[in-house]
Amino acid sequence: LQGPPGTGKTREAKRIVKALLGLGENDSLEGNEQFKLIQFHPSYSYEDFVMGYKPVEKGFELKYGIFYNFCQKATKNPDKDYFFIIDEINRRNLSKIFGELLMLIEADYRDEKATLAYTGSDFSVPKNLHIIGMMNIADRSLAMIDYVLRRRFSFFDIETAFDSEGFSNYQKEFSNNTFDKLIEKIKKLNEAITQDQSLGKGFCIGHSYFCNAEECTVEWMKDIVEFDILPMLSEYLFDDESKLNEWKNILDGVF
Repeated sequence: LQGPPGTGKTREAKRIVKALLGLGENDSLEGNEQFKLIQFHPSYSYEDFVMGYKPVEKGFELKYGIFYNFCQKATKNPDKDYFFIIDEINRRNLSKIFGELLMLIEADYRDEKATLAYTGSDFSVPKNLHIIGMMNIADRSLAMIDYVLRRRFSFFDIETAFDSEGFSNYQKEFSNNTFDKLIEKIKKLNEAITQDQSLGKGFCIGHSYFCNAEECTVEWMKDIVEFDILPMLSEYLFDDESKLNEWKNILDGVF
């Protein structure tokens, strides 16, 4: 699942898992043995993910990683589906983290065996283990993802949903003219971002910034603009101060 920040990728991933597990929208995945959610970060390694030697009181001991253990659990229960969700999947080099298991996650190689580097034993990734990755495509600090990742996953765009039925109903419940005006300006801003050749739709402002509020107050809306939207815009338009100030005046003008 790829898309700009604030489009609800994590929420959508969990909704997919719940649907496939036969759970309701409001059911919790907390503690469900068929579900695991992790987030990649710059220090994440093969040793954390698959296996590696970790320091103990008297030297080092071979420890199994989170993905290895989850695969073992799925292998022992072939009649159940297991879901492994990786947030920020493009924040690390998949070849380094998966190692020899990178081939095994492909659909055509499930249940095939490969030799593990640390133990020399055979290992496979079962067919009943499904991997969902989430990727923020608006992060300038990340290089374009390599073909290793693209060959092993299908890609689905998660876009802003200001015009969706769900958000429209949420907006109507507030019945707030200022909120309506602010959302219209954000839509116009997203149109401008999409048409900007140096940005594009991957940098749009997500709808989730405006969700989950129990009460629609001017203070709440101002906080979103001042502390969420404008700082992000300053990153996007770091080389165009006049355009940044133009949008600052437009958004502040709502109030």
